[in-house]
Amino acid sequence: MSTKEERNSIQRTARLAGFLYLLVSLLAIFGILYVPSKLIVPGDAATTADNLLTSESLFRLAIASGLLASIGMALVVLVLYQLLKPVNRTASRLMVVFVLLAVPIDMLNRSNQLAALLLLSSADDLTLFTTGQLQALAFQFLRFHEQGNSIAFIFWGLWLLPLGYLVFKSGFFPRILGILLMIAGVGYFTDSFTVFLGYEPTLGMITCWGEVLFLLWLLIKGVNVEQWEKRALGSS
Repeated sequence: MSTKEERNSIQRTARLAGFLYLLVSLLAIFGILYVPSKLIVPGDAATTADNLLTSESLFRLAIASGLLASIGMALVVLVLYQLLKPVNRTASRLMVVFVLLAVPIDMLNRSNQLAALLLLSSADDLTLFTTGQLQALAFQFLRFHEQGNSIAFIFWGLWLLPLGYLVFKSGFFPRILGILLMIAGVGYFTDSFTVFLGYEPTLGMITCWGEVLFLLWLLIKGVNVEQWEKRALGSS
């Protein structure tokens, strides 16, 4: 393989990571933020139930989007591992472990959304329960899902710490991106425990811009190939 081909391969890897990261972000925004905000009314089980039944296909699409986002994140971290392992193999492996812990938690948590939908759509088979009781039960499953998200976000925060460290130490990415990624990780991690303590999470929506800037850098600029090659030679 020629030097030019090697450099093109490295840049393709960086841009593949950026493309997958962007795709995951769009799926997550749709399935985790947009659709639930339109259908779930805080503190109103009856209206929420009506919304879910009226827009059942949309809600199912949101669940599917969330599942695909989790699968996509597993691919993102494996591509980033190939890019960042020359910096520090231990930190790169830790990054992978955190994501692979978050993915099954996040995917299994989707069953709470499905349970809420099944309760509402199976009212004719659950005649022992009144409509109001079924709506209340379904609403509780949606709340279980929110709590499950907070557990998953512990690891969605933790994986950004080794990622940020690797980016900071790499030499082939701007150091500021590494700092912003670590700040984002602390924000997500803190928000998770804020929820458990009974408060509203706020930091994640502010600190998430570190991830946005990083994926855009991957897509637009890629990596400094000369610095990457120096790292790769040094780690071999």
